[in-house]
Amino acid sequence: MASNSEAPRKGRWLLLLAILTVLAVGVGGGSGFYMITRIEKAVDERKKAEEANVKRVVTYDAGSSVTELGAVVTNLASPSDVWIRLEASVVVKTGTFANPAAMAAEIRQDILGYLRTLSLAQIEGPSGLSHLREDLAERVQLRSNGQARDFFIETLVVQ
Repeated sequence: MASNSEAPRKGRWLLLLAILTVLAVGVGGGSGFYMITRIEKAVDERKKAEEANVKRVVTYDAGSSVTELGAVVTNLASPSDVWIRLEASVVVKTGTFANPAAMAAEIRQDILGYLRTLSLAQIEGPSGLSHLREDLAERVQLRSNGQARDFFIETLVVQ
């Protein structure tokens, strides 16, 4: 007889366990959904606040113009059988130079002279490229009497 009375108890316990499991899954899923929507809302509000605080920086105004220097092709000092081809541009204030083409030719000639003094080891890697850009930008500033606003290396090929 004892086994007959245990069967209804086991059934009640299993039913109670199943109900509690379903309840736990429902509460867990509901709280997870609630947290996700709150977090998404907070992230969206933060993005909107950051976008509102960001100020657009305009580096160049309408009075700036880009003067292409053209291609400079020469061999390096060491090894002498390695050639370099560089195309660059300079940003200047419009109307700064009476003859921008002449100024570009002078800058190109100065760059040519500088490139002929370089060795391959000096321009290898990211730091070498960075140093090359800085050196050329300094030469452009000297040649333009400080009138050049910026200097860009457009292409650089070494072979």
